[in-house]
Amino acid sequence: MIKAQTLKGFRDFLPVEAKKRQYVINILKQVFESYGFEPLETPALEYEEILLGKYGEEDDKLMYRFEDNGKRKVALRYDQTVPLARVVAQYQNELPMPFKRYQIQNVWRAENTQKGRYREFLQCDADIVGTNSLLSDLEILQCANSTMKTLGFKDFTILINSRKVFNVFGPDSDKITRILDKEDKIGKENVLSQLNETIGSSAKAAKIYNMVKNLQPVQIPDRLKKILDNNEKLGLNLFPMFFLARGLSYYTDLIFEIKIANYKGGSVCGGGRYDNLIGMFAGKQIPAVGFAFGFDRLMEAMEELKLFPAELTTTKVLVTVFSKDLEGKSLEIASLLREKGINTEIYLDQDAKMEKQLKYADKKQIPYVVIIGPDEAKNNTITVKNLKTREQKTIPFDQLLDLFKE
Repeated sequence: MIKAQTLKGFRDFLPVEAKKRQYVINILKQVFESYGFEPLETPALEYEEILLGKYGEEDDKLMYRFEDNGKRKVALRYDQTVPLARVVAQYQNELPMPFKRYQIQNVWRAENTQKGRYREFLQCDADIVGTNSLLSDLEILQCANSTMKTLGFKDFTILINSRKVFNVFGPDSDKITRILDKEDKIGKENVLSQLNETIGSSAKAAKIYNMVKNLQPVQIPDRLKKILDNNEKLGLNLFPMFFLARGLSYYTDLIFEIKIANYKGGSVCGGGRYDNLIGMFAGKQIPAVGFAFGFDRLMEAMEELKLFPAELTTTKVLVTVFSKDLEGKSLEIASLLREKGINTEIYLDQDAKMEKQLKYADKKQIPYVVIIGPDEAKNNTITVKNLKTREQKTIPFDQLLDLFKE
């Protein structure tokens, strides 16, 4: 017998969890579309050369890469930004510029699995391509901020920086930047130790650390200053964090992360400006800025802070089947409710006792049960039971729709 199990780092989502995920996805789409972003979908598989070398050496190691049956070197989608860059280059004459898109799809990374880290997970991106305007940076920040508020989060901070802060570190810039980015996780001493190992000088390591920690106003990049000047006006809770670097090496200027107070799972959103990535495919510079929500962390934070509605049931009514003789009446009522936009399920076993049907509705958290027995059929009435209050009433058939409108 085959053992029923999922691969390590991969998950099933049963209806209780899937409904919560759908609730969050619907809010994300609603907010993204309110800012004028349009949906985009890309394939799970890309040519290896499209993805490889765009994320940095360490991230390339986590990519799922293989040779397909046609001997093509391919890779599973690692994020949604590089596929976006490929799409813009491929369809640049067909897309409106600026191009504003959102994308909610799975990505795959061969991570060491741990709490909050999986090998297949959902990313939720929004990006603006084709403009270097400061307004596009501000709108991206506003959109991320609005999403958090609409989901119900009240106490969160947008940590913000510029990758230009790290441009002074020369040939080892990428390695140094990655180490500095860990400061809030591993602390000053470990950062200094790793910097020393990388550049071979404890004095130089200390100088780099102190330069970033004590960054002077005159050293803050101009674009970052302008963004911070709009903080209060736009109602954003921006906080400059000069160690923040974001791991991916394609960022060129603005970078940011969102952290929630009293949630220890790390940042739930990250993004920034990447003005050179699309040019690798397009043959010319096409500026871009965007962000991605870490969906699993978002879900976990919402669970911890109890932000999900008490009920997320999609079915509103269960129409019971009293007997085989009356199943036609049950089918008629179920069809009528569905035609009026009321999500309705009919119990599928005609021989089941009413008690079993009520338990089924209870287990699925269906709030209302409709019963049509011999008396109801004879008198052209319907009995409706509210499973929350345990109250039931018998009403004329033609008042059924009015009841559910209320």
